Amino acid sequence: MPKQKINELLIGTNNRGKLHEIKSLLPKNIKIHSTYEFNLKSPIENGKTFKENSLIKSKYFSKKTGLICLADDSGLEIDILDKNPGIYSARWGGKHGDFKKAIKRVYRELSKKDKNWKHKKIRARFVCALSISYLDKKIVCVQSKIEGSISTESKGTNGFGYDPIFVPKGKKKTFGEMQPAKKYKIDHRYFAFKKLRKFL
Repeated sequence: MPKQKINELLIGTNNRGKLHEIKSLLPKNIKIHSTYEFNLKSPIENGKTFKENSLIKSKYFSKKTGLICLADDSGLEIDILDKNPGIYSARWGGKHGDFKKAIKRVYRELSKKDKNWKHKKIRARFVCALSISYLDKKIVCVQSKIEGSISTESKGTNGFGYDPIFVPKGKKKTFGEMQPAKKYKIDHRYFAFKKLRKFL
């Protein structure tokens, strides 16, 4: 792998929300490719951690295209649910990754665990692992998180995934209610990106 800065990069995700956010965080001089250009399906994510799954994706997509690949694995951990959905965050949305369904499941699981959960502060965090790989070689893998709590109802139509039910610590609005430009400057992906910046 050459030591010079990366000037061409594949973003290894089939999630359009993630693709949009990652694009907005990358330096403008990098030529960006998406998996849609190559009509690539995502690999099976059988890692046990966010970092492992991120590396599975970045290596897989890099080998398929011959391009350096940046991939993200992220999810929501809810303390009272033993840190679930965690690495299974997308899978809680079923086969088609329907996050309305996933959010309903979160509320169902919370009610099963504690009928009065809506009167308590339900601690949670978003975790993001980002990796860059070239073919089989890991260049870098970092992880970051943002603490917060679960909103008693889904609010806002911005963002994607669990954004409408996550209130970051110190804020009153959910990620789903925030303007994307504001959210992108405070979320888990942004902090993971800060750790990656020197490689870009």
